[in-house]
Amino acid sequence: GKLAGGVAHDFNNLVTIITGYSDMVLSRIGPEDAMRRDIEQIKKAGDRAHSLTRQLLAFSRRQMLQPKVLDLNAVVSNLEPMLHRLIGENIELAIVLKPGLGQVKADPGQLEQVIMNLTINARDAMPHGGKLLFETDNATLDEVYARQHIPTQPGSYVRLAVSDTGCGMDEATQSRIFEPFFTTKEQGKGTGLGLSTVYGIVKQSGGYIWVYSEPGQGTTFKIYLPRVAAPADSVLPVTHWSKLPQGTETLLLVEDEPEVRWLVRDMLQHLGYTILEARHGIEAQVLSIQHPGPIHLLITDVVMPQMSGREIAEQLRSEHPETKVLYMSGYTDDAVVRHGVLAAEVAFLQKPFTPEGLAVKVREVLDGPAGSRTGKPA
Repeated sequence: GKLAGGVAHDFNNLVTIITGYSDMVLSRIGPEDAMRRDIEQIKKAGDRAHSLTRQLLAFSRRQMLQPKVLDLNAVVSNLEPMLHRLIGENIELAIVLKPGLGQVKADPGQLEQVIMNLTINARDAMPHGGKLLFETDNATLDEVYARQHIPTQPGSYVRLAVSDTGCGMDEATQSRIFEPFFTTKEQGKGTGLGLSTVYGIVKQSGGYIWVYSEPGQGTTFKIYLPRVAAPADSVLPVTHWSKLPQGTETLLLVEDEPEVRWLVRDMLQHLGYTILEARHGIEAQVLSIQHPGPIHLLITDVVMPQMSGREIAEQLRSEHPETKVLYMSGYTDDAVVRHGVLAAEVAFLQKPFTPEGLAVKVREVLDGPAGSRTGKPA
């Protein structure tokens, strides 16, 4: 687990550098520039690397939790190469996506984990091969359905059905499959947490999951997630710097990875900010004491040698009580929680991020209420 988190941190730092500088170059060249296609391919490779990191973290249940409005069709399509690797060559994979599918709100990493866990469950039920089918559709659940499927609430949903042609389950097994540590596999072959994790994620996302199965007839899981009216969140297109939120405030940047620090510094300077940069907490302390004017915002990595981001923020406030705080990290959620900076009121930016994401978040914190100055967790 700690290894997965550490690898993710290092990998996210590298992806931040690759995609960040690609975005910066793309924002400076015209659509007909001869280099544009090559740089776009670099950017796409960086984006795919970010997606793969998130999928691997989902598989190890160590991803950051950040609910977004999602296109479920896109989530399933993006996972298709990973699903083929999970099931092997003796299982046929079929995906049927509903055109005009509604949007859902969920954490993308968690939703990917749901899909992968159900895939693994289906694979293990078909040791001699078979067929695995994913289907998406819009669904309206009425009062009659709700009464027959307590505690379902009537309303508009998006449905994901996952069906296999495996060994199936009897009613006794079906009644227990979502219990933690319940498994029908041989000792050492499974933890019994896969389906209970699926159940927990679906429930946390405001949805419902039902299972339909008979011995020898295969199994179908149906997941219903509430449909939302908002358009799906997407990566903002590369925009000219003049169209991004800008400012003239003084920002103190603390980041121990030099390439990431240089990238963030360059981005913020292009946006008009005055940047004081430090490699670690002690250097940040010296800069804050020597700087004669106000420091409007501290941007700091969370996990660093000598002093954590939280410790730097608390010490800086003794010299500059007006300073607001924005944390950033490539670590997984457990590392960030241990350092006390994942409370809802604490401003946080997950690596890798785009110039647009950084520009918007910095402006959001600077223009936010006075309570965001502390950066101190509850």
